[in-house]
Amino acid sequence: MSETRSEDNQDEALVGGEPSGKGRGSLPLDDVSRIVDLLRESGVGEIQVRQGELEISVKAKPEAPAPQRVPEVEASSREPASQPEPQAEANGLHAVRSPLVGTFYRAPAPGEEPYVEVGDTVMVGQPICIVEAMKLMNEIPADVSGEVVEILADNAGGVEYDQPLFRLRPE
Repeated sequence: MSETRSEDNQDEALVGGEPSGKGRGSLPLDDVSRIVDLLRESGVGEIQVRQGELEISVKAKPEAPAPQRVPEVEASSREPASQPEPQAEANGLHAVRSPLVGTFYRAPAPGEEPYVEVGDTVMVGQPICIVEAMKLMNEIPADVSGEVVEILADNAGGVEYDQPLFRLRPE
């Protein structure tokens, strides 16, 4: 993990007192321990220290992410996200749903006009919003032609997979 070196790289010694070269210089194990502690406390990825001709480089080992516990939920209390909304379908409205989890934006960029407003007529394939996921801006197109009846998501708000974003009255 760490090693000490002379600046001209003619000899090397493993930290911990096990020489692997001529052993020209040494760094006390207590000093190495303090450097490792400093690395942990600081949160930086690497520390390099020179003492005369001796140099030590200590790199942090990447930590595996801690496993996250998923809360258990009874199957009977779960509702599939793709379950249609009975009232909207009864009125003949079509829900345009989010194809991914992300942040919903009504306009192509801050300060610009929204793609659509309530009352606008849209065509199949026409972009009607953006869902940002992992720094990628994904234009969401209308999947049916018709009139925008309702905008269901809040601008700059989070949306879930298959969440209704708009209600359209199909042509």
